[in-house]
Amino acid sequence: MKQIWIVDDDEEMGNAISLMLSLLECQTKHFYNARSTAQALLAGGLPDMMILDINMPEVSGLDLLEFLRRRKEWKNLPVIMLSSEAADVTVDRALHLGADGYVMKPVTIDELEKVMSQAFYKHIL
Repeated sequence: MKQIWIVDDDEEMGNAISLMLSLLECQTKHFYNARSTAQALLAGGLPDMMILDINMPEVSGLDLLEFLRRRKEWKNLPVIMLSSEAADVTVDRALHLGADGYVMKPVTIDELEKVMSQAFYKHIL
């Protein structure tokens, strides 16, 4: 069973994503900010995939993504960005920083499953 970390300061959104992932037979862990996520990673935790909200207080999801991609032990961790922002510049920045997918809020289970499959496949090659 895949372990997916959800990083989103919105509890309701995190719960919705967690429910969708449980229907896709994944285990989840919800973090409410980038700092606690980084601490869990530095303590030795490593999920099979991470879903990051872009707009969070203090440290954004893009900043966390950049942090992940600079460390060799997390460089190949599949990461999907989740946001209500549709601006091309934001999407382009996320992909340029190494995101494996980008989904818009509100996301459907079918969209989530599709982007997750693509991200996992990308890291198998």
